[in-house]
Amino acid sequence: MANATTAAGGPGAPAIPEDKIDPKKAIAFLAMVFGMFMAILDIQIVSASLAEIQAGLSASSDEISWVQTSYLIAEVIMIPLSGFLGRLVSTRILFSVSAAGFTAASVLCATATNIDQMIVYRAIQGFIGGGMIPSVFAAAFTIFPPSKRSIVSPMIGLVATLAPTIGPTVGGYLSHAFSWHWLFLVNVIPGIIVAIAAWNLIDFDKGDRSLLSKFDWWGLAGMAAFLGSLEYVLEEGPRNDWLQDHAVYYCSIVMVVGAIIFFYRAFTAEQPIVDLFAFKNLNFAFGSAFSFVLGIGLYGLTYIYPVYLGQIRGYDALMIGEALFVSGLAMFFTAPIAGFLSGRMDPRFMIMIGFLGFGAGTWTMTHLTADWDFYELLIPQILRGCSLMLCMVPINNLALGTLPLARLKNASGLFNLMRNLGGAVGLAVINQILTDRGALHYAQLSENVRWGNPEAEDLMNSMSKNFASHGLDGPTTALSRISGMVHQQASLLSFMDVFYILTMLFALLAVFALLMRKPGAPAPGGGGGH
Repeated sequence: MANATTAAGGPGAPAIPEDKIDPKKAIAFLAMVFGMFMAILDIQIVSASLAEIQAGLSASSDEISWVQTSYLIAEVIMIPLSGFLGRLVSTRILFSVSAAGFTAASVLCATATNIDQMIVYRAIQGFIGGGMIPSVFAAAFTIFPPSKRSIVSPMIGLVATLAPTIGPTVGGYLSHAFSWHWLFLVNVIPGIIVAIAAWNLIDFDKGDRSLLSKFDWWGLAGMAAFLGSLEYVLEEGPRNDWLQDHAVYYCSIVMVVGAIIFFYRAFTAEQPIVDLFAFKNLNFAFGSAFSFVLGIGLYGLTYIYPVYLGQIRGYDALMIGEALFVSGLAMFFTAPIAGFLSGRMDPRFMIMIGFLGFGAGTWTMTHLTADWDFYELLIPQILRGCSLMLCMVPINNLALGTLPLARLKNASGLFNLMRNLGGAVGLAVINQILTDRGALHYAQLSENVRWGNPEAEDLMNSMSKNFASHGLDGPTTALSRISGMVHQQASLLSFMDVFYILTMLFALLAVFALLMRKPGAPAPGGGGGH
């Protein structure tokens, strides 16, 4: 009963009707949502501006990718750990310290003078910021009654999907209008406001300091080794020929050893770092699997569209950001519709419609050509944005809405971890497909563009004469141009392969959505804080 009393605001707190929202809790929750927005936004805010950061820090092309990788590795370790920390010190302390630390780390990132400093500061920023993300999901299902979830769930779903989607757009504008330093300085004032608001307004629960004596240090070490090495292997493996690279090889060994330690401690420790028993709930298990696939769709498509526009269309960071803003707008306008439908429609059918919409968007992209521009990408982007929201809202409700309050904090960390891991796995697979299929298509196309093929010879002769008439070395220039055309076509075909595979994946998940159980009454202690 202590939890119920605390969640309600403590002994002697004014009674709040079950279907009413406490204004203080609502303002505190909004501050938390904004903090989560900043933490997720910063994953992708640097993606469109890496060239500017590389030039400013005199970094190599291999080093600059770690500006993003270090953040992701640190964040993916903190997200599941935050459940234990929330129970240990309370949501108020965890979130306030995370917001203040994230803000301070953002300042450090802006003051970095070399790539080594930037990598360390980004890791600190990602680790501390990761504590804010699961706290919001847990709070949403702890402090608000089930009747208000049609308002709250779309809000957190919108933030979780919109932030990484518009990250490249925001980053492109900031670095273009000011400098790359503002990618981080933009967090300072909002971060201070969020930290102050969280410290003064959050009172959802109390910490249990007795858990510190049972802290599972071996479990923490195993989890950090497992998740950190997994993220590194997935990030660096596709570009370094996987186990042929020494760093990837040794990290794979660390990953396996860490996984063995982590899972052993998770099932044997008195107070494990991560409580995996939430997966015994069928809805949570399915919801986490769907969250994993959503991560593939969210982060994978946020990655592949800019790659296409940069490689094939020659867009710069600002132009890519402007072209991809459509998905963000579609999410924003679909969020209230998804909230409205979530209270009136079987959530399993909402998920199915969302995945089918995703599949329709990626199927449209299987007809990609080198001429596709903003207007050709418009419908696929709208389908992607709308479908993300139609999936995210009911998945949140089904996965977390029926869990007991005691499991919510840990389960929220696991749920968010699955989305991030889905994104990491999706990016690794997409990169591998682009590399392998691109090489295969290039070899096949090259077979048709060779001496002895009359059409190829006619094209070569025609282009040679044309370039020679402009004072160039006709044969050499023509050969270079034809090679570029073959490379471009091979790349296009590999993009189409990726979109085809994603289409099949989303179509399959639409069928599995029907296997989830429709939630009935909320779990004991699971909502409203009463």
